Amino acid sequence: MEKRVIITGASGLIGFNLCKELIKRGDEITIFSRKPDKTKKEIHGAADYIYWNYNKPEEWQSIVDGKNAIIHLAGANISGKRWTKKYKNEILKSRIESTKNLISAINKSTDKPECFIISSAVGYYGNAGEKILTELSEPGYDFLSIVCQQWENASKAVDNLEIRRVNIRTGIVLSNNAGALYRMLLPFKLFIGGPLGNGRQWFPWIHIDDIVRIYIQALDNKLISGPINAAAPGIISMKEFSKILGKILNRPSMFPVPRIILRLVIGQAAESFLASQRVIPKKLLENGFKFKYENIQDALNNLLK
Repeated sequence: MEKRVIITGASGLIGFNLCKELIKRGDEITIFSRKPDKTKKEIHGAADYIYWNYNKPEEWQSIVDGKNAIIHLAGANISGKRWTKKYKNEILKSRIESTKNLISAINKSTDKPECFIISSAVGYYGNAGEKILTELSEPGYDFLSIVCQQWENASKAVDNLEIRRVNIRTGIVLSNNAGALYRMLLPFKLFIGGPLGNGRQWFPWIHIDDIVRIYIQALDNKLISGPINAAAPGIISMKEFSKILGKILNRPSMFPVPRIILRLVIGQAAESFLASQRVIPKKLLENGFKFKYENIQDALNNLLK
């Protein structure tokens, strides 16, 4: 049966691909966007495109009534700018306030959604070294970890409305159109590619197709709730990832980017990029989710060849 779904953050890497898949399977998608006219040109076939200012819920809260689900992906781009005090506040506020106002709109609706699916990140765990991280593992202490914790905590208010909540802690999404892999391709093509930092840190990756399938699984499977680790089972180190990437591109992988250089280029955000997170998708596997791309070789071959 088709579902009526609101999606925020549709112009992002995950949102764009998720919208296309849900529209393709026949769901009725309503996109909340700061630029609805632009989004309508990029994503065809949605039922509606609503102007969304998360600080003004009175302009859109009536749209929530009668929807089966809300998928909340919107938030200031983590790597969009250097982490100044002002931008860090924007990163945090855009997630916390938007989540609170969406839940407020749900509370005021007569016909409430069945589930509320919210993006999060494996950054929740901070720099965890060699620890194996399941959904029950403790959070970290750095800025990105605090953002994830506060975002997830804000979403818990929906539990009081007896609505199923899912927090998807996403790994590094691999796509040939945008994101981390897309940015890494140029240095490799110029024969100056290599791992970030010392390369020993765990690299929790996931193929774009699988993260989209995980969101759809969270939407459809009523047994899934709470936090979910969305990273491939075949986790590897950054050094191994760079080596395999170089091999597929027929390029060397011998030019690591030192921590000090990364810090000079992107500032404090470098610590999050260099964090080690040995994430295991325990809950997904227990619920029978089958990854299309469990190992990095297959994933990169699909994306690059």
